[in-house]
Amino acid sequence: MQKTRIGLIYGSTREGRLCESVAEWAAGRIWQRNSFEVDVLDPVTMDLPVRMTSGENAAVANLQKQVGQADAFVVVVPEYNHSYPAPLKAMIDSVNEEWRAKPVGFVSYGGISGGLRAVEHLRLVFAELHAVGIRNSVSFADVWNQFDENGHLKSPLRYNKSMDNMLSQLQWWATALKSAREITPYGRAA
Repeated sequence: MQKTRIGLIYGSTREGRLCESVAEWAAGRIWQRNSFEVDVLDPVTMDLPVRMTSGENAAVANLQKQVGQADAFVVVVPEYNHSYPAPLKAMIDSVNEEWRAKPVGFVSYGGISGGLRAVEHLRLVFAELHAVGIRNSVSFADVWNQFDENGHLKSPLRYNKSMDNMLSQLQWWATALKSAREITPYGRAA
């Protein structure tokens, strides 16, 4: 059986970001399933242009290739000022057709809302790109008290269950949409 290729997207570029701990936990949960393989898409490691240009850019071409090869995505996103970070939006906007007809799951974190406002904004962005947002998500409210000083989740039971539920939905959608794309390539509506 062919494994589902997950693009694990880091949504923060801040120095000292908590995204490292949250994304590493998410990657661990994904790797525990033998049906997935993971490609990390971290804007910190990419040399994406600050401005959108019409010329060729090797970093953008590489990102387009990575997104094109993925079957599904998990976005690990913080909430900044009731939304998601600008570098994540720039990364998403650097790619277009490669997002189409692919599922996207969300792991969010933040203060009292646990990043859910960022996720709601991202759902609109991905819908515009013809991607399918997964209903279930994982949300870390008061994230600063959820992870220890070594970046390990203090009380993982509830979060592990939420992640497993989301990954089950993501797997179903990834399989269904990949099959559909193979039968009929997804195109633009006329």
